[in-house]
Amino acid sequence: MFLRSETPARLTGVEACRDFFADCMAGSAGVNGLWVAHVDGQARCIQLAAYPAGAVDGDLPVQKIIEQAAQLSSVGMVVAEHRTGDAPDVPAARAGLRQLSLAAEAMDVAVLDHLIFTGGECTSLRRAGLL
Repeated sequence: MFLRSETPARLTGVEACRDFFADCMAGSAGVNGLWVAHVDGQARCIQLAAYPAGAVDGDLPVQKIIEQAAQLSSVGMVVAEHRTGDAPDVPAARAGLRQLSLAAEAMDVAVLDHLIFTGGECTSLRRAGLL
C-alpha cells in the first residue's frame, strides 16, 4: 500500500519520525508491520509504503524499497516497524537494515533511521548507534 499526502510531513529527527509513525502503529495493535517513508532533500515525506508482517520477520523487501526510492528520486528513507511483544528484536532488524543500507548507499540514498515500536516503546537504531 502506498500513500501520499497533500501537505508532506517533515521527518527531521527521532521525535518527528516517532510521532509520524505512531499514527501508522495505532491501527496495528497485535500485528507486526513495516513502513518505509521516502523523503526528499528537505526531509519531507514524499511517499509512505506499508509492507506485510513477513517483512518484519526477517524478510525485508530490499529490492522493492530500492525500486521505489529510484522511482521517486528520494534522497532518504526512514524505516519503521511494529513488533508484537515487549522487546525489540534488534539483531534481526540490523541484518535486514544492513542489506538495505548497502543497496541504498549504492544509489546515494540515505537510510536516515530505523525505528522499532514494541509495546509502548520506540527504539531508534540511529540513536542507539547501530545505524
